[in-house]
Amino acid sequence: MKRNLAYVLTVLMVAVASCSFTNKTFENDDKDKLLLDIITYVLEKGHYEPKDINDDFSVRVFEDFIDILDPTKRYFLESDIEEFEQYKFQLDDQIKNTDITFFNVVYTRLVERMSNVKGIYKEILQTPFDYSKDESISIAYDEASFVSSKKELKERWRKQLKYATLGTYDSKLTRNKNNEDADKSITPEEAEIAARKTTETTLDDFFSFIDDLERKDWFAQYINSIVDEFDPHTFYFAPEEKEKFDTSMSGKFEGIGARLQKKPEGAKIVEIISGGPVWRDQRIEVGDEIIKVGQDGADPIDIAGMRLDDAIKLIKGAKGTVVDLTIRKVDGSNTVISITRDVVELEESYAKSANIIKEEQRFGIINLPKFYVDFEDYSNRNAASDVAKEVQRLKEEGAEGLIIDLRDNGGGSLKTVVEMAGLFIKEGPIVQVRSSGEGKDVYDDKDERIQWDGPLVILVNELSASASEILAAAMQDYKRAIVIGSKQTFGKGTVQNVIPLDNIVRSNEHGNLGAIKLTTQKFYRINGGSTQLEGVKSDVVVPDKYSYIDLGERDQSNPLKWDKITPADYTPWNGYIDYDKTVESSTKRMAAHPQIKLIEENAKWLKAEQAETDISLNYDVYKTEEAKDKEQSEYFKNLSEYDSHLTFKSLKYEEELFTKDSILREKRNRWHKQLAKDVYVEEAVNVLQDLKLNNIKQAKLASVKG
Repeated sequence: MKRNLAYVLTVLMVAVASCSFTNKTFENDDKDKLLLDIITYVLEKGHYEPKDINDDFSVRVFEDFIDILDPTKRYFLESDIEEFEQYKFQLDDQIKNTDITFFNVVYTRLVERMSNVKGIYKEILQTPFDYSKDESISIAYDEASFVSSKKELKERWRKQLKYATLGTYDSKLTRNKNNEDADKSITPEEAEIAARKTTETTLDDFFSFIDDLERKDWFAQYINSIVDEFDPHTFYFAPEEKEKFDTSMSGKFEGIGARLQKKPEGAKIVEIISGGPVWRDQRIEVGDEIIKVGQDGADPIDIAGMRLDDAIKLIKGAKGTVVDLTIRKVDGSNTVISITRDVVELEESYAKSANIIKEEQRFGIINLPKFYVDFEDYSNRNAASDVAKEVQRLKEEGAEGLIIDLRDNGGGSLKTVVEMAGLFIKEGPIVQVRSSGEGKDVYDDKDERIQWDGPLVILVNELSASASEILAAAMQDYKRAIVIGSKQTFGKGTVQNVIPLDNIVRSNEHGNLGAIKLTTQKFYRINGGSTQLEGVKSDVVVPDKYSYIDLGERDQSNPLKWDKITPADYTPWNGYIDYDKTVESSTKRMAAHPQIKLIEENAKWLKAEQAETDISLNYDVYKTEEAKDKEQSEYFKNLSEYDSHLTFKSLKYEEELFTKDSILREKRNRWHKQLAKDVYVEEAVNVLQDLKLNNIKQAKLASVKG
């Protein structure tokens, strides 16, 4: 079955937004119960893979909700959990009957325990910490149990407070050593007192923030504990959060330019938005964790145990304001990085290209941060048409091979990826899409013109997701391009649609009900395999710093499984004489490359550092470990000193812009310097040379697609 893409999407949206959900009357006059009723109904009728709401489901919701409320196990007692467990196997029945007894019991106890804790931390922080004592703390909170008494709870808080204060104590002493003004120097005793005061202020601010939360905020967390069991991309937006989502989707938002994932100690950076402040700053990278947030020099707030939405409120802010982020780097070291909030520069989200010159040969590289589109006017600007323009410009300047760089590209518009794939093949299917309980739709390139029929390499990594995986998979299945990169890409093979819940209830007296982002479809390669979970496996697998770190769909909660359907009808491209030999040659080169060996060594070290969850609270041991980590980090800085001896040059049209735009010149110079140190780009050029010299069939390039 082959349908027009625009038609299929239109029918889907109409069905999801209205027809599928109008055959039930919601008459509950309790807003929380009404919301629970609507959400479960939409999940049952609209989700791609509805779950059985049974005892097993009940247990998972129970455990996840407790974990969301108390991830570091510093509020509830073991007796609380034992009391809650009477509901452990009843939540499926409560959900079906719109009964919120479990939530009410847990919420009431949480408020009580948080109130008690305020006295505990105040008392602990009255007594100096002994940093000469040999003791440690485990930050593997998921493996810890709840304490059995208030005495044990106080001891847990003491260690956590000592841990939180240790870094502040160290920073004050370090600044003291570097301070040449003797009058401003402080003793270790004074540093310890100041560190405790800072920690107390931080917690005062944290609980003041918590006190401002309303019951509805916690109930939204309960709803998402239910929703999250369906898959990691299905999510309930409370009314306020829906407005923020709409703003972010428009691309017009102010902040630091990063996507975060909740972790027990803070928030993990899972995506850096091209053009944003973090992207421009270059000191923060995917895998780092934000553990404290401060406002322009003020004492930072520890966000351990804080809801992700609330942590984001602290991190976001108006353009021009400064946020101080205490970062635990991927290598385990802690550092404070100040970021000036700004509007994401949309121009840096767009495709950009450069000439690569190696000896007498010229190649082209196109970097695509995402598959963007103007939803108001598709013809105005989109990733497919922009890439087509860059391909044409590179051809006109003599490119003999082409690299499409999809590393860190989180995806975007389905329509643009279908059109973009068509630039490199004559015609045929690009991707298959299936909705729940329905047959598959095959999205084709029907334009017989080929814009580029020369050698083609696609670069990917673990953060290449969604639309990136569709393009890489299609080019791999056609044997049109050689894919170089990580063992596998991100593995997001699902489609979501946002459904305003107000559209479902005919008469609603409770005001805005928010919306649900619902997984409604699944992507499949033209060979029949899903990109879900397994992603795209590179033809030439090369290690990077994330090789041994848990990233991607497999690191999410409750991901949909991989499966396969019947393949589409397609014919592999016949432009290469010896595709497999080129892959074999590249694999051998990478295995023997000293830079790749150093990258692999770094990746293994990072994994070992992340696995270290016991942290000493003895200051001398703390400093010794810090010195070792710093020494190792310095050793791996040699990675950034690599020189591929390739020359990168802007295209002529861009060089003409430099005379009037010095900032653009600076951005491109920075990009070219990064590319010159990039061993993956170097190998991509080697592969292009192999394809050009040995494998490519001589053929006149076809006319350009308009």
